[in-house]
Formats: sequence, structure tokens, C-alpha cells
Amino acid sequence: MSTRRPANPLGRVVRAGVARRRVQTAVMVLTTLMAVTASVLAVGLLVAARAPFDRAFTAQQGAHLTGQFDATEVTAERLARTADAAGVAAVAGPFRSVPVRVRTASDTAALPAGVDLPPVTVVGRADPGGPVDRLRMVDGRWATRPGEIVLADGTLPAPPGARLTLPTAPGTPTLTVVGIARSVTGTAQAWVTPAQAEVLAATDGTTAGYEMLYRFHRAETDAHVAAGRAAITAAVPPDALSGSQSYLAVEQQRTANARAFVPFLAAFGVLGLLLSVLVVGIVISGAVGAATRRIGILKSLGFTPAQVVRAYVGQALLPAAVGCLLGLALGNALAVPVLGEVGEAFDAPVTTVPLWIDVVVPVGALLLVAGAALLPALRAGRLSTVAALGVGRTLGRKPGAARSVRRLTARLPARLPLPRAVGLGLADPFVRPARSGTMAAAVAFGAVCVTFAVGLALSLGVVQAGRMLNSAGSVVVQTGGGTGPPGAQVVHVGAEAETPKADPEEIGAVLRAQEGTVRFYGTARAELSVRGITGATTVVAYQGDSAWGAPRTVAGRWLDGPGEAVVTSRFLEAAGIGVGDTLRLEERGRHASVRIVGEAFFTEGEGMALLTSTSTLADLGLDARPGRYDVQTEAGTDAARYLGSLRDELEGVGAVAQANTGNSSSVILAMDALIGMLTLMLVVVAGLGVLNTVVLDTRERVRDLGVLKALGMTPRQTVTMVVTSVAGTGLLAGLAAVPAGVALHHWIIPLMGDGVGMNLPTAALSVYDPQRLTLLALGGLVIAVAGGLLPATWAARTDTATALRSE
Repeated sequence: MSTRRPANPLGRVVRAGVARRRVQTAVMVLTTLMAVTASVLAVGLLVAARAPFDRAFTAQQGAHLTGQFDATEVTAERLARTADAAGVAAVAGPFRSVPVRVRTASDTAALPAGVDLPPVTVVGRADPGGPVDRLRMVDGRWATRPGEIVLADGTLPAPPGARLTLPTAPGTPTLTVVGIARSVTGTAQAWVTPAQAEVLAATDGTTAGYEMLYRFHRAETDAHVAAGRAAITAAVPPDALSGSQSYLAVEQQRTANARAFVPFLAAFGVLGLLLSVLVVGIVISGAVGAATRRIGILKSLGFTPAQVVRAYVGQALLPAAVGCLLGLALGNALAVPVLGEVGEAFDAPVTTVPLWIDVVVPVGALLLVAGAALLPALRAGRLSTVAALGVGRTLGRKPGAARSVRRLTARLPARLPLPRAVGLGLADPFVRPARSGTMAAAVAFGAVCVTFAVGLALSLGVVQAGRMLNSAGSVVVQTGGGTGPPGAQVVHVGAEAETPKADPEEIGAVLRAQEGTVRFYGTARAELSVRGITGATTVVAYQGDSAWGAPRTVAGRWLDGPGEAVVTSRFLEAAGIGVGDTLRLEERGRHASVRIVGEAFFTEGEGMALLTSTSTLADLGLDARPGRYDVQTEAGTDAARYLGSLRDELEGVGAVAQANTGNSSSVILAMDALIGMLTLMLVVVAGLGVLNTVVLDTRERVRDLGVLKALGMTPRQTVTMVVTSVAGTGLLAGLAAVPAGVALHHWIIPLMGDGVGMNLPTAALSVYDPQRLTLLALGGLVIAVAGGLLPATWAARTDTATALRSE
């Protein structure tokens, strides 16, 4: 006769323990899920967002530095010798570079003939290959003879076969689009043959130059690229280098949205992992303390100390593994939309989180969980079988010390004007200070997260409100002339297509006479060449008192007179200048200089617009009459009535009024949703950590509760006592958490700005006022009370006789 040994008894013990403690299991699953989700998103976006660019940059031998040189300061032969500059690994060029005006000469699906397009920079290049910046043909073929042009992908709405006229070039030549190409670092907006470029460069008054493309031996950081640029600058005359563009700036601009997610996701990931370690420690310690007799039984049945340790570590790892799997699925799903946008920027397939991240993050989380569970599990393994069977639940407690604390704290209600139930509850944390401390830490993590999340949401609100130019007014008046938002692809300025702008004097008179108008200002737009910036730059010119509607200033000040300009930090970085420096604007042989007096924050037009006064456009011989007016109305003005009346008055002067509705950023909305979800998960985990601790306390004190009930304590008093036992701890934890949450916010927000290459205004940091801080300080109290309320109700419903029989 043979006996059959039960299969895998250790596994049965682990599964039974997990199934028996459902609340604790749910806590560990949710904690790990939140930590892994945030960590996968943070690391995945940081790594995967760069993958399409890195692949394209390597495959196309992208240029580490694109240099624009003034042809009046340096010759092509001198530029060719910069290949020998220190640190230069390879060069392409010099190529003739010419800014030109473009007009459609044929009808296309997007545009009719005779429409003026924004100016483009045309480069003369014999072929798309070479040692640096190998262009990839997206459509059509390369230009091989005069009269042909290849456009950069996404530059102009002109497909292969379309014809474009260059109205400012000698003889007004017409070029046929024969192909669409893509440069990974955006080295030009169009390409023609070298012979065609030389013809265009002969245009009177055109600021033609040379373009050089460089690869360096070392270009991993901004410092490396700056060193390479310095070596090239030293090899040419002082004023020869008129502008340059680093591949790192291009990469940052194209992956900015994904990079903006990383800092706050990393913060949530770290908070989640720390909370996971804390909660697992609480849960397993409580499980060991509550199941001491069960441990003795297991040992009496033949379980070795090592098996007991593995059993309790397994009871932590099993739910943690479930949380890891769920977190991986959620993290990868949330990453797809953001990474898909990055992939589109480089014509790459939708990118997913790299496989190694899906392995490393959960493995790291499980190791942390195992480490957190190991210490209490070792305590269980060291328990003596006889002592465990004899002492039961009370093992590990010090009855004498506990009774002494009880006697001392029992006098608290008599000395303070508090109900006895409240006094007993306030005294309870002193009985188990270690457990109360861990509970306070869990509450503090939740309160820190709430404070941090509220600050993030408020800061993103500031960014949302200030990202678009001219968004402060409630009414917009359009006066024709093709005025549109920065980056608009089509501007009607041809003699036959132009819509005449309304007379500014007439517009001003109507607005001033309109009841409800407080103030207004006008803006005109133009696409110009700016020395130091590749391609055309959108110039927004202001007329009138515009300070009230100006973008938030980061450094310097707003416009105060002619010859001044305000730009973003991204613009300053691209041009290699700072506040106080001077820029030269060029248009058809005419020049105007502006001094940078301020750095502002806005993301419209990728933050590359230049803001100045209308006098700058007039100095360049351009039409400086505003094409748009932004109007601020009095508080309480009926918007519909105001607009209706204003439209009637403007009908005779050729203008139209509409509400300034603005638009919301889908990226910021996605951030808000993600922040809300992660915060809710972490707060729920903190609350469940409190619940688990209170459940352990009430189970260990069930006999004490029975005695109190026998002495006349009502269910309502029982609830009050249990809730009060965690309320004081929660309040103190919340008070301590607020400064930590504010400090975390002040650290992460600038990192988010750095991720998108923009300095954020002070208003994005100064979002906490005394009223908000006071409410946030109560966050710990709310979490603690919410977590303790349910077990308090269970304790109140416990039958007195049953409680007295319990041990």
C-alpha cells in the first residue's frame, strides 16, 4: 500500500494565505500596479521617444551641426577647409543657401494658382546622398537640372508636378516640384541643383549664403556640440557664422511632448515603489503577527524555517506579480498615443515601449517587494514551534509594557475636555508606536501625492492658459489681409489674392465707441528671414497697449518701444543669443535690427515666433496695418449682445468680430487625466494601508473591545474611538506631507520645462496659496479617516459575547 504525498504543500499555503487576506492582497496588487504603470511610462517614454530619431539619424548620417555662413564674410574655399577643424569627423558642403519667396503657378488639390506662400530657404545640392545628412526621398525624384525643385516634407502644400514661381528672383523663374524629401535634422526647406542655386543667389538684395553640414567625433551632449561649433567659428572670419542648429535641439523639439511626461511620471513611479515597499512590510508584518499560532502549526507539520520564510515572501510576491502584469498592460497601453505622435514626426511606425523595459521594471518591482517582505518573513522563520503554539496572537507584544501605556494614556480623557471614546482613540497610537509610524508614513505618501498632483494640475492650467498668443481678450476682430496664426501654411499676399485690410483708424473708432469695451490692441504678422534662424520666422507685430494681453515674461520685460523684440528660450537657444542681444531681420534686401528685451513663454508655432512692434515691419517696407484686434470687455458684459452689436458696426468697415475661444492642448488634457488616475490609485493604496493597519489592531484588541462594550460603550462610541485612533496620526502626517509635496512640485515643474526646451514663468510655480495649503494639510486626515472608517464599523458590529471569548 502506497501513500500519496500532497503536491506542493508550500504552494497551497501561499495560495491559502493570499485568498484568506483579501484586503491585504488587494492593497499589494493595487500598489504594485500603480508603481509599475508609472515606472513603465516614465522609463518607456524617455527611451522609446528617442528611438525613431536615433534610428533615422544613424541611417541618414544626420548632421550634428548645421551651419549657415554669410557669403560676404567667407568664401567657399575657406569653408571647405573647416573639415580640418578640431573634432570634425565629416562634412558636406559648402552648399549655396538662398531665402526666396514662393508663389503657386499651377492649380493643385490644396491651392489655386497665384497664392503667395511663406518664404523658404533653398539649398543647392547635387544629390541627396553624401557623407552627412543623406536625404530620404518620400515621393518623386531628385532635382537633376535647372527648373526643378525638391521640397522638404511638410514645408509647402505642393505635390510633385506642381509649379512654383519665385517672384523676387531674376526673371521670375518657374520651378517644377519633382520630389519630396526628408532631412532628419531639417537642414533645408527646399533643394535645387547647384547651378540653379547660383542663379538665385545673384538676385539683387537677396541675402544668399552658404550651408555646411558637420558630424563630430563626439556629440553626445550640448557641451560637445558647442565645442565643435567653437572650433569651426575659430577657423573662419569672426562674423562669418550667421546661424547654426544642433541636432540635439531638433531632437528635443520633435520629442518635446513625450519628454514632458517623463519627470512627473518618474516622481509618481518613485512614490509608488516606496509606498509598495512600505505597504508590503506592513501587510506581511501584520500577517506574521496575526498568524503566529498558524506558523507554529506549520512547523509542527514539518515545515522548515526556510519554507516558512518562502511561504510569507510568496504571499507578497503572488499579488505583486498580478499587479506587475496589470501595470505592464496599462503602462504600455497609455504609452501608445504619445509614442505614436513621435513616430509620425519621423515617418516611423508606431513605437512601443522597448521589451527590456517591460522586463526590467517588473523584475525590479518584484525584487523590492521580496526585500520588503523578507524581514518579517525571517522573523516568522525564527519563531520556536512551542512558543508559537503556546502564545498565539500575543507573541511579539509586550503585555506588561502595553498595560503600562494603557494605564498612562487612560488618564488622558480625564485631564482633557474630551469624550472618553476620543481620549481612548488618541491614546491608542502610543501602544504600538512602530505600527503607527508605518501607517503615518503610508498616509504621508498619499498626502504628498495629493499636494504634488494639485500643484501639477494648477501649473498645467497656467501653461494651458498661456501657451497661445493673444488669448487674454474675450473678443477678436479680424480685418482681412490674410492674418492667421503663427505657422499658417498659406498667406494671401499676391496682388490678385490679397484681401485689403480695414482702416485701423476706423476699427479703433468703432471699438472705442462700443459700450463694454475696456481696451484693445492690434497685431500684424509676416514671415521673414532672421539672421541665425534657419528658414522663415513668423513675426508677430503689436500696435497699441498690448501689455495686458502679452504672454507671461520669464526674463526681461515686455515691449516698450520701437526696435525691441521678445522671444522664447527655445528661440534664444536656436539663435545662440540671449536677452540684451541684437537680431537682424531681412526682407527683400531691406534690413531692420531689433534688441531682445525679454524672454516670454508660449508654445504657439513651436515657440519660434518673434514678437515686436509694427514699426519693425514698417522699417522693412511691409504693410504694418493690424490684421487682428484683441479686445477686453468689461466684467459682466453680455458676450452675445456685445458681439451682435459690434458685428453690425464693423460690417461697414470690412471687419468681422468673433469670440476668442482659444483651444485646449490635447497633450495637457492627457497629462491631467494621467495625473488624476495615478493620484487616485496612490491615495486609494494609502487608504487601504490604513484600513489594513486598523484591521490588525482591532483583531488584536478584540477582547479589549468586548470589555469596553460590556462596560457600556455604544457602537457609535466604538466607531469614534477607532477613527480617532488614526485621525491624529493622519493629521500630523498631512501637516508634514504638505511641505514635501510642495518641494517635489517645485523640483519637477522646471524639469518638465527643460524637457520641452522652455523656461516656464514664475506663475507656473507659484500656484499654492494659503487657502489651498490649509486644505491640503487636511489631506492626511481625510485619507486616515477614510481608511479607518470601514474597520471601525466592523468593530462596532462585533458581538460583545463573541469579543470576550476571543483571544
